[in-house]
Amino acid sequence: MRDRFTVGHVSVSPDHYIGGERVSSPTTFETRSPMDWSMLLGNISRGDADTAEQAVAAAEAAFPAWAALSPKERAAYMHRLADLIDEHKKDIATVECLDMAMLQESLELRLVPRGALNFRNYADLAVEHEERVWDSKGTHNRVIRMPAGPAVIITPWNAPFMLSTWKCAPALAAGNTVILKPAEWSPLSASVLADLIDKAGFPPGVFNIVQGLGSELGNHLVNDPRVKRISFTGSVPTARVIGRAAAENIVPFTAELGGKSCLLVFADADIDAAAKRAAGQFDDSGQVCMAGTRIIVEESVAAEFEALFHKYADQHVMGDSRDADTTMSAMIHPVHVDRVLGFIDRARANGDDIVRGGKLYKEGGLWVEPTLIKPKSNQSEVVQSEIFGPVLTFQTFKTEEEGVALANSTVYGLSGIIYTGSRERAERVGRAVRGGTVWVNTFLVRDLTAPFGGIGQSGLGREGGHYALEFHSDLKTLQILEGSTS
Repeated sequence: MRDRFTVGHVSVSPDHYIGGERVSSPTTFETRSPMDWSMLLGNISRGDADTAEQAVAAAEAAFPAWAALSPKERAAYMHRLADLIDEHKKDIATVECLDMAMLQESLELRLVPRGALNFRNYADLAVEHEERVWDSKGTHNRVIRMPAGPAVIITPWNAPFMLSTWKCAPALAAGNTVILKPAEWSPLSASVLADLIDKAGFPPGVFNIVQGLGSELGNHLVNDPRVKRISFTGSVPTARVIGRAAAENIVPFTAELGGKSCLLVFADADIDAAAKRAAGQFDDSGQVCMAGTRIIVEESVAAEFEALFHKYADQHVMGDSRDADTTMSAMIHPVHVDRVLGFIDRARANGDDIVRGGKLYKEGGLWVEPTLIKPKSNQSEVVQSEIFGPVLTFQTFKTEEEGVALANSTVYGLSGIIYTGSRERAERVGRAVRGGTVWVNTFLVRDLTAPFGGIGQSGLGREGGHYALEFHSDLKTLQILEGSTS
């Protein structure tokens, strides 16, 4: 076991959590703070094939007893964990702020409490589940939801704590055991979660957390035939690799793969509110999969909208994420900064108009200025490819049909944002825009019982509410001939 280290005021273990114990690896990888890349936070155990074997074996061994518990008995563990998350929300927020650079205030007020809510909601949904029961053709019928087995959960580096809880909670509530692999760029809040899992008294092996690189650890996890469910959030290329492994073992697989969502503004909308919302897409430096990064505005109000947009964009403050005045955090990693700047450089070379921003905020830092680009055509790379940074595009349209066509003109379909003052148009265009979630005159309002997922290159399958519980279960129809039993 490696020595713990301090992040902010919080003690963090660098090791995996397998079978209820901390387990170290012989090699490590670094994690640094995006707010100051010279700040080494810790050296983290670097999992490999042996780590994957230990984790899957622990999850498989713990599965029969966990699956045999009633939903109410499993819910008791999950509620204890939720209470501990609430109790330690400042600690979790402190660690994630330093490790990923998301705004401390946002973490404390929204994202960490949402982690607790995820465990409570799924625990209660599983308890409240009513089996479908009916009589047909002389038989009494019942649909039974059975736990599937060990589940591998692979989460991204943005909002890692909230997304880990969002994906692990339904697996546990359904009666599965879990192996969570957080992203190597922001692994520390998952280690804090492991401490809370231990404190909540989960049986050893029910909830395991392993750390490492995808090619060295994740690949072994998803290819293990003992794994019965795989849930992934990340990039399209990685999803293809995981999908092939899932197909080889005939394992159900969900993937949430990001997007290139529209922010579609009609002339009858509240233009000020729409412009403010558009400037808000720079929050978290644009590292939000559902962000409306393609601004598409009706031509007759485009000048008014753009002026208001710049007014609100000018109000952003780039700085330390622990500072309450900061509105734009540092980006996650120098490699990602270079990737985003590469998109901007290619757009400039392509003849796209860089209206604002387009460069580093300060040399040596990981902040990219809020950037707006008017593309030369709808086929420009900055329109068609996910950038995942503070880069928005600006296009105009004349008719509703043209606006919808532009909104639907990429291979992605995770979400969409529409601004209009017409209820009829809200219904009509809301149905026409391709996306797993479409908001009208609002953004990021989430009902945890609603399905969540993408269309096209934005993903496969649905999470949320009973949809997630069904994914993590095997369904059985039990038929008993009426009158044959007493």
